[in-house]
Amino acid sequence: MHPFRKAVEAHDLGAVEALLAEDVVFTSPVAFKPYAGKALTAAILRAVDQVFTDFHYVREMASEDGRDHALVFEAKVGDRKISGCDFLHMNEAGEIDDLMVMVRPLSAAQALAAAMGARFEQIGREASAG
Repeated sequence: MHPFRKAVEAHDLGAVEALLAEDVVFTSPVAFKPYAGKALTAAILRAVDQVFTDFHYVREMASEDGRDHALVFEAKVGDRKISGCDFLHMNEAGEIDDLMVMVRPLSAAQALAAAMGARFEQIGREASAG
């Protein structure tokens, strides 16, 4: 089991943050522009932990060299069931330097966008304070 998966499933957000490279790039399923940096990515992931309920991974795949991982998940956002995948790339030091999330269906993605949008001012404050 990938350490990111283990930390997310345990809601150990400190461990999740510790796995991120300082220069990590987070590509959101609902925003056009990627977000850069450990503090901002960690703040986004903390908010996602609050938005998703019944979150669990259902499958994990890895490249032969162990630097690329796909973690398929299921969760709920409000009353919408959501399916998605976390795509991780590990740098030479074994830190996550690229995290891209994709979700479906569209109605769940829209619910996620609304829920995260409502928290984005707080996310910005957390990232600045960190």
